[in-house]
Amino acid sequence: MLVEPRSGLLAAWGNALLAGLVSPDDAVGAIVGEDAVHRVEGLPSEAGPVGLTLALGRLRALGAAGFRVALPVPGHPLGLSGPADFNARALEAEEAVVAYGAPYGLVPEVSEAGPEGDRHVEVVWRVLPVREAPPADVPSLSEAERELAEALRDATALLSRLDVAGSGPVAEAAVDAYRARAQGGREVLAPGYPPRAARVLELAQRVGLLVSVAYGSGHGGAVSASEIAARGAALRPVERVARRAVVAAYNAYVEGGEVRR
Repeated sequence: MLVEPRSGLLAAWGNALLAGLVSPDDAVGAIVGEDAVHRVEGLPSEAGPVGLTLALGRLRALGAAGFRVALPVPGHPLGLSGPADFNARALEAEEAVVAYGAPYGLVPEVSEAGPEGDRHVEVVWRVLPVREAPPADVPSLSEAERELAEALRDATALLSRLDVAGSGPVAEAAVDAYRARAQGGREVLAPGYPPRAARVLELAQRVGLLVSVAYGSGHGGAVSASEIAARGAALRPVERVARRAVVAAYNAYVEGGEVRR
């Protein structure tokens, strides 16, 4: 969760663009990031793929006033509202963007291209009809912040008892990467988001770091099957809370009434 999901970048910077807070070039540059190219397929009245700038403009013309994020996993359709086809594709990708004010959603299809040693990432955003309904299981920012604090405290205490120290080169690299990003003063979310949303996203990423380190540190001191099971039981709800918080942070622009029609 240290790397922001592509759906989060599209939603955040798409919201900033729709609000007139950033230029199209800046928005597209932030969304694409280190990928080679992003295209959008399935837009109404478009026979083939188009670029992000045209796609975001077309979605605005179709009534989109903002974008939400969905981060579903099996058994937890977080941020989805149907129909079944869209939900299935979003679940396969484990992320999606849902337009607010227009019945369309976008699911990323990520692929690599190029020769060995010079591979690059290409993304196709598939536009599909969605049901205009409240998204599933998305908390408010205040709820997400409270849940994160409780989950972090409880999981830290339990993992400490299980001797999950988070040591070793993989864990140290993860911690160093997080610190470097935090100290680099990177922009979280995009212009127009409330400070609380950025704070919740940062906390969710720290919780995600804890989970990644715990999963990546082998069995640690949890030598018995019951202790290994206890670690998994501790991490699963923490992961769920962190994902809910990430979605709440990205969706705060729409849910907080900031959308400008």
